Amino acid sequence: MQIRKSNKVVVNRIEKVNSELLTLTYGAIVSQIIKDSDTVIEANEQLEKMGYNIGQRIIDEYLSKAEIKQCRDKIDVAENIGKGAMQMFLGVTAEVEVLPETDKIFTFNLHFVENPLNDFVELPEHLQGLNYSNMIAGAIRGALSTIHWIATCRFLKDQLKNDDKTILQVEMIREKFKDDE
Repeated sequence: MQIRKSNKVVVNRIEKVNSELLTLTYGAIVSQIIKDSDTVIEANEQLEKMGYNIGQRIIDEYLSKAEIKQCRDKIDVAENIGKGAMQMFLGVTAEVEVLPETDKIFTFNLHFVENPLNDFVELPEHLQGLNYSNMIAGAIRGALSTIHWIATCRFLKDQLKNDDKTILQVEMIREKFKDDE
């Protein structure tokens, strides 16, 4: 797979932001969204929406800096998200678990052993329904929509909810155009 060689070089060339600064800034954003929201569900939606907008913009940066010409298949797309984009933008890689395809829906899980956004965070009891890292899910969905994939993302496990790791499930299907029918 082409991502491993070129991506390591690209990641080393990109200017890095201090991970603690990222973590604290993200925490401040989440805190403000919680204050501005009436419910945890609304806060989750706002985080996902912000991530979606970010994803629509950062995919161009990823594709240009990673010098990816074309993904050979859906598994390449999943690997680029889990190992390439996550490394480039969050400084971590996610293990990619590809699930059996059903009804033209391609599903994969991203297993995060560590999530830098979770550092210094404890969810209080009344916020257990909060998907704290929902901006990541939104960013993936936004990036995929830019390249004509319809995606849904949901957290299956979350370290902030006492799970051993964080698992984000991504389901994607190719967007249909009028000419395709």
